[in-house]
Amino acid sequence: MKLSSKLILFITGSKLAVVLLFIVLLPFLVDGIVAEYTTYSLRRQQDKVIKIVQQKGINHYLQNDDSYGSYTMLKEEYIALEPAPTGVEIDTIKTAQRVVEQDTLTYRILMHTFNFDQKPYLLEIGKTINSINQYNKPLQRTALYVLIGLIIASLLFDLLFTRTLISPLGKIIKSKLINRKFPFKDYSPPVRTSTFDFKYLDESLVSLMDQINEAFEKEREFTANASHELMTPISILQNKMENLIGDEQLSDTVILKIVEMMKTLNRLKKISNSLLLISRIENEQFVKSDAVKPADLVNEVIEEISHRLEEKGLNIEIKLAKNPLLKGVNHDLLFQLFYNLINNAIKYNVDQGSITINDELTNKGYLITISDSGIGISVEEQGFIFDRFRKTNLSENVGHGLGLSIVKSICQYHGIEIKVSSEVQKGSAFSLLFPSELYTKGI
Repeated sequence: MKLSSKLILFITGSKLAVVLLFIVLLPFLVDGIVAEYTTYSLRRQQDKVIKIVQQKGINHYLQNDDSYGSYTMLKEEYIALEPAPTGVEIDTIKTAQRVVEQDTLTYRILMHTFNFDQKPYLLEIGKTINSINQYNKPLQRTALYVLIGLIIASLLFDLLFTRTLISPLGKIIKSKLINRKFPFKDYSPPVRTSTFDFKYLDESLVSLMDQINEAFEKEREFTANASHELMTPISILQNKMENLIGDEQLSDTVILKIVEMMKTLNRLKKISNSLLLISRIENEQFVKSDAVKPADLVNEVIEEISHRLEEKGLNIEIKLAKNPLLKGVNHDLLFQLFYNLINNAIKYNVDQGSITINDELTNKGYLITISDSGIGISVEEQGFIFDRFRKTNLSENVGHGLGLSIVKSICQYHGIEIKVSSEVQKGSAFSLLFPSELYTKGI
């Protein structure tokens, strides 16, 4: 999963968690707010009554009576004032019931004692619980709507900010990693970002690619030089051995040993030639200006190795269209490509087996598949068959582990995608996908 997707999921999940938690706590929060507001309101009314008493006197309420009581029309609020016992001090807010005109109602009541003209008085101010709670649900709905609106706004802002924040990472991945082909020769400018971590990552990737290129160039140079330099002493040794074989004084045993040495020398010569070929391909020393028909090319290969097909009694079936034409390729390299693949299909096939070569035009390009009924390649080995000097099917005492490496180098040089599917004792199939820019429909 992408980093941006993970961040979006985390942000969305955290916002939803906040909403759910708020919904659970909302009734308690509203009740607490309403309770605090009721207390505040009662205290304000208390201050107002005491202020009026101090300004206008206690008779403003008592009117020469022993007590004073008043309530609203719906009995939602009431106020009572009466003398209090001497020495009693009360200042509390509580929930209690009161009887008003034969109706017993539950009130939130403020009780407060104060002195006026050296006489104690008890003040009661009450509000019914029903009148207090009548706004709870509207408050909860309003608070919930406001919260959801804020969550949506903050979520949109977070998504926009997250997308903007990590956009340099996407540019780094796109410009430095995706669709980059080794060796990294194309210049990729640094990604502009104010985030130090992304800038450091971008610079590190560029530095790492430079180091890889440098190491690859040194390895390629060494391989080319070593392969080239080996050819001279190999040729000298080969000439000397040929001259020794012509010496009549040598015994048959010595001659046989020299012949074995010459076989080993020939294998060494083939290895050097193969390494030199790979090096030349990687150095792009071959011109890609030929136009080749795959059907004609495969027939050329078959003509050259037809004797090997006869030796094993193999049946080969070629199902290639005659019209397809590959342009902008190198004929010799493609010949080597098909030669190695068909040669392997013969080498690792069973006696009286079969080889099938067919093609098809797909949405991705022109596909050629070479299938055989041979011994197959195990799943564990399929990931390493294109590595140099990495042999598979070790029961065969042939080859030096460079044939498929050459195939891979040729494919990379032409932009051909190669895949293998195989099953032990059932055969293998090598697929070559030529990109659309190489394919054209011939006459």
